Amino acid sequence: MTALLDISDYRLAFDGFEGRAHVLDGIDLRVAAGESVGIVGETGCGKSVLARSITRLVDTPPGRVLSGHIRFAGEDVLAMDQRALARLRGHGVAMIFQDPMTYLNPVFSIGSQLIDVIRAHDRAAGQRMRPRVAARAAAAEVLGAVRLPEPDRLLDRYPHELSGGMRQRVLIAMALTGTPRLLVADEPTTALDVTIQAQVLRLIGELVAERGLALLLISHDLGVIGALCRRIVVMYAGTVVEDADAAALFDRPRHPYTRGLLAAVPDLARPDHRARPIPGHIPNLLAPPPGCRFHPRCPLAVARCIAEKPALREVDGRRVACHRAEDIAA
Repeated sequence: MTALLDISDYRLAFDGFEGRAHVLDGIDLRVAAGESVGIVGETGCGKSVLARSITRLVDTPPGRVLSGHIRFAGEDVLAMDQRALARLRGHGVAMIFQDPMTYLNPVFSIGSQLIDVIRAHDRAAGQRMRPRVAARAAAAEVLGAVRLPEPDRLLDRYPHELSGGMRQRVLIAMALTGTPRLLVADEPTTALDVTIQAQVLRLIGELVAERGLALLLISHDLGVIGALCRRIVVMYAGTVVEDADAAALFDRPRHPYTRGLLAAVPDLARPDHRARPIPGHIPNLLAPPPGCRFHPRCPLAVARCIAEKPALREVDGRRVACHRAEDIAA
């Protein structure tokens, strides 16, 4: 299957006063057109940095690309000029961020912000910008598409007048204004209660299906990922450690870190079940450990894990970066 998004051996670092933090180390990831892929991992593992790397939001100082490539629909993203990047952001790839109050300006109405985004997309596509009246009609249409009631009246309201769920739907609407091919959702339900979270997830799933979009969903919540994604990529300390079909990953995890993540999830169906946290901490990326970055916390680590970084390779129908993957499979 041809990849819509193709990331290969991508390494990114941040330079600071204390030194260089190697936040992404040899990322390999592919997403096909129409495919739904989830990325999971602990806080600080590099999920959001990877998401922003797709549209080059983090590769200017202090960010520094060390190696690798990112291709979208066959085009080299890292070689794009600013005009090409403006077309990519919105028309090719659209992002939904996790905190709507951070990304919605409190001093402008919802309609004003949507209209500006719609007209900016027109300019980026090399088209004549729509008059504000026409852009307002398009804004009302996209608010209706995300199931918001009375979209015409909603355009004149301000972010603080909306509930958290409504604000998140506005961000989803904003992401859809450029008719993207890939939707990147970075923790889109973090600040919402459980009921509203379920509604937003259902909406994202419906929109992806209706519009034939590819979806890259980023979360630390395995339940959220499992609800929407057929494939799951597990990240640890800036590396991909496992890439598998969702059902296979939940049923037969093949990396010790994936097993640890699943063991740390409470099982509400079993009152006697005790969640087991992974011992230790994510390593300091200013001086990451040699070999496998997970080896200081891994109960199965051997001398080879300390000396040699494991490659992401095919094992048992999925990709795993572990020297002992065959032992785990057995």
